[in-house]
Formats: sequence, structure tokens, C-alpha cells
Amino acid sequence: MHTPKLMLPTLLSLAMMSSALFATGASAASTLVPPQGYYEGVEKFKTGQGKFSCDSIPQPYTGPLQFRSKYEGSDKARATLNMVSDQAFRDATKDITSMERATSKVVMQYMRDGRPEQLDCALNMLTTWAKADALESTDFNHTGKSMRKWALGSMSSAYLRLKFSESHPLATRQQEAQVIEAWFSKLADHVVSDWNDLPLDKTNNHSYWAAWAVMSTAVATNRQDLFDWAVKEFKIGANQVDPQGFLPNELKRKQRALAYHNYALPPLAMIASFAQANGVDLRQENNGALKRLGDRVLAGVKNSGSEFAARDGEKQDMTDLKTDMKFAWLEPYCSLYDCGPDVLEQKHKMQPFKNFRLGGDITRTYDPTHDKGDKGDKGGS
Repeated sequence: MHTPKLMLPTLLSLAMMSSALFATGASAASTLVPPQGYYEGVEKFKTGQGKFSCDSIPQPYTGPLQFRSKYEGSDKARATLNMVSDQAFRDATKDITSMERATSKVVMQYMRDGRPEQLDCALNMLTTWAKADALESTDFNHTGKSMRKWALGSMSSAYLRLKFSESHPLATRQQEAQVIEAWFSKLADHVVSDWNDLPLDKTNNHSYWAAWAVMSTAVATNRQDLFDWAVKEFKIGANQVDPQGFLPNELKRKQRALAYHNYALPPLAMIASFAQANGVDLRQENNGALKRLGDRVLAGVKNSGSEFAARDGEKQDMTDLKTDMKFAWLEPYCSLYDCGPDVLEQKHKMQPFKNFRLGGDITRTYDPTHDKGDKGDKGGS
């Protein structure tokens, strides 16, 4: 059949449109995204007189990242708290921790109430610190670089809720968003430099928390190189999990071994969840290492750490493990694996989980039907 001449331009146009759509789709596919829960809209845009008042912005920390360790003077296990140095550490880092908590708190308030002054408060805090080049010092010790990565993870993961919310709070705030994201990007480069290529015997929960900060920032800034680094660090961590579900470098913490195994889980579970959202399945790494680690910790909590005591010879300090917020990792973990009825029952009793180091209300993100009230934001290290 002879094709009419008039159809040729039409066919050509369709081909060009198809090509353009394919190119757009390919580009969109390469855009990094968070798990589905981060797209939640503002719960309710409240109007009228409200009780909200923006706390004063913590002083941007621009000094050397040289801080005393709370375990100063401890032996190699780094498990005995030094009360004097702990207080010195808290005093010196007060503005940083206040900034972490305040960012998480006000973003949660905005996502609940939708008041413009709450959004203004959050963005003012972040842009103030960004414009001051806070936390960028190259003069640091181990505790200092630890604070940098914790702070970045807290702030960038709270910010993700604003960036990806279907309410589009940043649509008219792009100038501020660019300032904030450029700062996050610089901090992430520092964190990668701080924690990259450590010897395996020095790679522990700190590296996992660094990788979580970098993963969150990768999605906030759409940087594939940061995403790839976080995945690489997750794989290093997963491959440290032995066949019984123990982490050798956390076993070194003696009486706090179980607590530190538990502390290793939030960043690892969050990284795996974010990777999953971007088509990278880390659940089978090292024969299901993350699941094995989670099962080992849950069993350890159930039997008061007896298996940990048998492994390293120390009765376990269970103090930290009596705090519900320490189990916020169950939210991403139970989105990755089928948690049994007993684990789900335990999770539901402890919910909602609000942890500022993971960006705020984790239950609302992963299990919104069980976000049953306000326990505050008690998470952290």
C-alpha cells in the first residue's frame, strides 16, 4: 500500500517525540529518590493563631572539630564512660546537637501543621549554618569527624521530607534550597574523605553512620557518586557480619557489645531501604547479613545478652536497650524483610519511633497506620 505523503512528517514527528520521551525517561530513571514514605504531604494546613514560635538558631559551629571523647581514659574496649570528659564533650558540641534536634523537630512540626512560619524557621536555620560554612573545618579528631557525619545525617534526612513531599513546600524557595544543598554536598565530600578506605579492623558503626549521612545527602543532592560510596560502605559492613550474626569490631566493646550491635543497625537498615528505592537490592549481601544481624540483636535482647556474654565473656550492659527509640531501625528493617508476628508486636508496642539522627518521624514514613501519637524526638547516639 502506498503511504500518503502527508503521513511522512507525522511519522517523523512521532519518532522524534518517542525519542524525546525515551531520553526524558532515562534521565528521570537516574534521579535518586527516597523510599515512598518521604513523599507524604503535610498532614493538615492549619490556619489561625498557633502556639508555634521558632527557637533561636543555634550558633553555627565553625571552629576546629576537636572534641574530647566520652570514653576518654577507657581501655581498648572503649566501653567505660568518663563522666568528666562526657560533660566536656556535651558542652563543646551543644550547638551542633541543638541544631540536629531543632531541624528534625521543626520539620516534623511543619509536616504536621503546615504553618508557613514553621517552614521559614527550618529553612532559616539551615541557610544560616550553610552560609557560615559550619562544620567544614579540616582540623578534626575522631570525635570531631564523628560529629560532622552525625549532624549531616540528621539535617539532610530531615530536609528530604521537605524536598520530596507531595505538598511541594520548596517550590517557591529554590534559592534557599540551592544554598542548603550546596552545603550538604560539601559536607558529604568531607565525610567521604574522613571515613573512606579505613582498615577493616577500624571499620565499625561509625563508618555505617557516615555512610547513612552520605546516602541521605546523595538523594537530597542527586549525586550518584555519593550513593555509590554509601552502597560500597554498606557492603563492607555487611561483609563484616559473621555466620552467627555478630560484628567482630562491635564485640570488642565488651559489656556494651550488644548495645553497639543494636546501634549499628539503624544506619545499615536505612541505607538498604534507600538503596532498594533506587533499584539496588542489598538484602542478600553476604548471604543475608543484615537480616542475620537483626535476628542476632533481637535474640540478644530477648535473652538479656547471654549469647553475647558467652561469645566475649562479659555480662552485657542492657541499659541502652531499655529505650524504645534505640529500636527505630525496626521500621526500615520490617519494610525490607517479613518480620514475624512477635517482632511486629514488639515494634507496635514501641511505636512511634522519632529519631533525629534518622531525620525525625520514622514510623510516619514507614508504618503510618501505627503512628499513634507523640513521644517526642528522643533518638540519637
